[in-house]
Amino acid sequence: MLNFTVGPVQSSEEICNIGSEQVPYFRTAEFSKIMLENEQLMLKFSNAPKDSRAVFLTGSGTASMEAAVINTLTSSDKVLIVNGGSFGHRFVEICKTYNIPYDEIKLSFGEALKEKHLNLYDGKGYTAFLVNIHETSTGVYYDIDLISSFCRKNNLFLIVDAISSFLADPFDMSACGADIMLTGSQKALACPPGISIMVLSPKALARIVKSKTPCYYLDLKSALKNGERGQTPFTPAVGILRQIHARLKNIEREGGAQEEIKRVAALAKDFRNKIKDLPFEIVSESMSNAVTPLHPKNVSAYDIFLKLKDEYDIWICPNGGELKDKIFRVGHIGALTAKDNDVLIAAFRDLQKKGVL
Repeated sequence: MLNFTVGPVQSSEEICNIGSEQVPYFRTAEFSKIMLENEQLMLKFSNAPKDSRAVFLTGSGTASMEAAVINTLTSSDKVLIVNGGSFGHRFVEICKTYNIPYDEIKLSFGEALKEKHLNLYDGKGYTAFLVNIHETSTGVYYDIDLISSFCRKNNLFLIVDAISSFLADPFDMSACGADIMLTGSQKALACPPGISIMVLSPKALARIVKSKTPCYYLDLKSALKNGERGQTPFTPAVGILRQIHARLKNIEREGGAQEEIKRVAALAKDFRNKIKDLPFEIVSESMSNAVTPLHPKNVSAYDIFLKLKDEYDIWICPNGGELKDKIFRVGHIGALTAKDNDVLIAAFRDLQKKGVL
């Protein structure tokens, strides 16, 4: 199988080999050392502010989205949410569930966030801003500098879901003033799904300490306390945390986050150059390096997904709902190479030769 989805992505042989090992007992000094190193590397790669912390939750990215909301926001907040797709809508649903007052900036499919959208909410008493910086469902990558400027001007608590863009696109937590950054194990970290990671600024930590929202499994006060000794409150996905450790150490050895971002950017550019004469239209006004969203001009997008899966053993990302037959996405994160791009392009050309495209 050749995996061009946006998560779970293709893992390296080393990461797969760790996954095949027996899972060790974790209440040990050895595991604590791994976890403390994981935290320090996450803080380093996100350029978190001084005295920030990182928390590793056993759960999907949605677990960290929910944890961020319930541990730092209350009914006295007034939240502004960018809703440009299914993941922006997920933040809306979480705030609705916990009775957090909110308004949403609704964007159409493929539409970039612009200053004109933000100007409508300038000086209106908002206290927090929630954004999926890369709306994975549409492939749109929002302008973090634009968002940062707006949030600083309005003194907003900024929560950034960077689940599919961390290590694929530049992200400097200190420079942009983000208070919480979220990511997940199955995206550019290229490990199996099951771990969600939160990087928390001192401002976020202060909100967490004051939080009185009742929760148990997602209580960040408990996670932070246990994290001081390199542990978690409950049994974590031990094997995945060991894989994350190996992956983070590899990234460090190979030059750090910037080098990994350059690698992903080069893969995305290579793919986009190679499809220029194919009957596809790129449908995003602003793209992440992580994924290319494509509209096939003459055939169902879902049919292409099925053909590649069933006849070529290649996986791309389909869309659901009303976009099912209109859009598919090709990911550039994970253990992929330019030669892998060539294999996918050859499959597209073969489908074209057969009259499918």
